[in-house]
Amino acid sequence: MAAVRRAAVVGHPVAHSLSPTLHTAAYEALGLEGWQYSAIDTTVEQLPEVVRGLDLAWAGLSVTMPLKHAVMGMVDHVDPLAQVVGAVNTVLVAPTRTGVSLTGTNTDVHGLVQAVREGLTERYGTRDVPVRDAVVLGGGATAASTLAALGELGCTAPLVLVRDLGRTVPLQEAAARMGVTPRYEVLDTATAPDVLADADVVVSTMPARAADPVAGSLRSRGTAVDGVLLDVVYDPRPTAVSQAWAATGGTVVGGERMLLHQAVEQVRLMTGRPGPVEAMDAALQRALGAPTG
Repeated sequence: MAAVRRAAVVGHPVAHSLSPTLHTAAYEALGLEGWQYSAIDTTVEQLPEVVRGLDLAWAGLSVTMPLKHAVMGMVDHVDPLAQVVGAVNTVLVAPTRTGVSLTGTNTDVHGLVQAVREGLTERYGTRDVPVRDAVVLGGGATAASTLAALGELGCTAPLVLVRDLGRTVPLQEAAARMGVTPRYEVLDTATAPDVLADADVVVSTMPARAADPVAGSLRSRGTAVDGVLLDVVYDPRPTAVSQAWAATGGTVVGGERMLLHQAVEQVRLMTGRPGPVEAMDAALQRALGAPTG
């Protein structure tokens, strides 16, 4: 019988997480007997105990909100990308002579890049379209990963629209570490359609329903849009802003695509095997109630 290998997603709340569906499908497709993936509801206060419990049976953790920054101080090493972004969404467990070594890394950037490329392919017939003008809605932890992803896609000076400029200091510090130079403006719902209309790519990192006023403005103004929207939220699905974007002519990529691709990279890092994209995607579509093909 194969030895048990464990992995899990930690965060609060995590009952809704689709990560167990994705990783379990990967283990089955890869023939990894004995591998188990679970969801552990973990607050910031509980996180140190969970991290201390990681032993040789563990392959790693997927880390979601609100733990992505807090976990950085609890691992032995933080890889350069995660350090620059200021957020860890993956903890890898490796054996040492005296126990284990924990490395924090970030696969959100990979997930964002791949999800945007899916949208570019749908819109333009190729994933290699250079992104020149981009807008980021929101200024939290995911926005920092988004700046890194946009930089990889060719846009180093996106516009960041936030509700409160005073809360962008961590994002500005992350941008400085990356060497990108975003512009920051207060989000004005009334004028947002005009600002978004000419962007090649718009990424909404705002929490669930927080972008609903933008959706209402898009619908009421009826301004035609000509780019790709990635809304990192996938619950509710579709989001109001995604529906409004599609109704005004844009291409929409759901947040579940980012989730898929960051999980594919996590599987690669934790197992040492390429993540089986097709099997994981099929499991994701079944979980979301979408037809598979």
